Amino acid sequence: MSTILILGGGVIGLSTAMILARKGHSVTVFERDSEPLPGSPDEAWEGWERRGVAQFRQPHFLHPPVSRLLDSHLPDVKEALLRAGCITFDRLATMPPSVTDRTPREGDEQFLTITGRRPTIEYAVASVAEECIPIRRGVFVEGLLTGSAAANGIPHVTGVCTIDGEEFFADLIIDAMGRRSNLPNWLETIGARRPIEEAEDSGFIYYTRFFRSGSGAMPAYRTELLTYFDSFSFLTLPSDAGTWGVTAVISSSDAVLKKLRHPKQWTALVAACPLHAHWLDGEPITDVLSMGGTIDRYRRFVVDGVPVVTGIISVGDSWACTNPSLGRGITIGLMHAAGTADVVQQHLDDPFELALSHDAMTETRVTPWYRDTIAIDRKRIAGVNAVIEGRPAPQSTDPRAQIANALNVAMMYDADIYRAAAEMRSVMALPQEVMARPGMVDRIVEVAGNHEEVNPPGPSRKELLGMLA
Repeated sequence: MSTILILGGGVIGLSTAMILARKGHSVTVFERDSEPLPGSPDEAWEGWERRGVAQFRQPHFLHPPVSRLLDSHLPDVKEALLRAGCITFDRLATMPPSVTDRTPREGDEQFLTITGRRPTIEYAVASVAEECIPIRRGVFVEGLLTGSAAANGIPHVTGVCTIDGEEFFADLIIDAMGRRSNLPNWLETIGARRPIEEAEDSGFIYYTRFFRSGSGAMPAYRTELLTYFDSFSFLTLPSDAGTWGVTAVISSSDAVLKKLRHPKQWTALVAACPLHAHWLDGEPITDVLSMGGTIDRYRRFVVDGVPVVTGIISVGDSWACTNPSLGRGITIGLMHAAGTADVVQQHLDDPFELALSHDAMTETRVTPWYRDTIAIDRKRIAGVNAVIEGRPAPQSTDPRAQIANALNVAMMYDADIYRAAAEMRSVMALPQEVMARPGMVDRIVEVAGNHEEVNPPGPSRKELLGMLA
């Protein structure tokens, strides 16, 4: 029986471990944070300290592909999420009133998902994982061990060493240590080439507050999950146990809007936006929680067609991490985990081929979603910063950008175009796949040409500065 060691006991690490264990591998998880699994979802929310997960109490959302992945690979985790209070949510519930055609379509069930707060999600995943795989919490790995090379000139990892001097060996190591993974430096220490790495500050700051309903009912959606205003955005996410989160997203260069860290100013802004004010109709269960300095980062471990190392691969945020306002992290991570398990199952006996195949799977299955997210981030932050600086927003001459702009208009009026946009925003179909459908681009252009852009009501930049003065 093959042995696999997974570094990182978050949602993606544990999910990868369970999928592999159910394929017949002997899997152990090392988690740096030492606190044990709490006794209930409420205890997880109130007191679970996950110092290794900076975004642990920031908003999270599981897009529809998660539900299908759980059905296929981890149905007991889906059941645990429901027991923990997570809710089934219909992504089409955000369809705006301007779309008058409400006739159901065949396949609408694909827009259903299950979601909740991060502590509840992680509690549910861990509660299942602890029943079927060894999880060692409080283990601080500080480096890699190597053995005989599987390919000439390429270091081969055979184990890890901990800060306490212990050594552990396995047939494969999987890095699921998230955004804080130190793998590139570890690789350099054992004489491997550093991976290709791209990194940039996403340029956003997040101010979040969570609420609980007295009746258990969540506020109705009157606009999208993520709504863009000229110099800020609102993210409203359904959560578990009658709770929800509201996040104001601003540019990190917007000194004035940093006053939104104060509850009074934050509440005033939400109240001033008619499509969002009703999200205040609940009991606040947190203060305003802030997070900034979020890095968009991508790593590739095959350089010039050759793996930089064998015996270790990365999954989830250890491979690539993105701006959380799109809520894609766990969804992309689970897609990557399922693909990783398939590759391991096929190539574990050939470390060199495993490294190449894992890279090919990653570049085909999940890297396009990373690129899509980065493109959205860059366009949005450029537009926001232009408003702050009082200059026109940059305009692209790329025909694809023009179609994307037309889509933002057309989706507010046409039910089928709305569904197509929801597929793209929900990590169900890439833009190039949707636009390749017969007649789609022509229909978008036609509808957009016959309608005006729908802008969400709210304070102008001048009014906003006056509110926060």
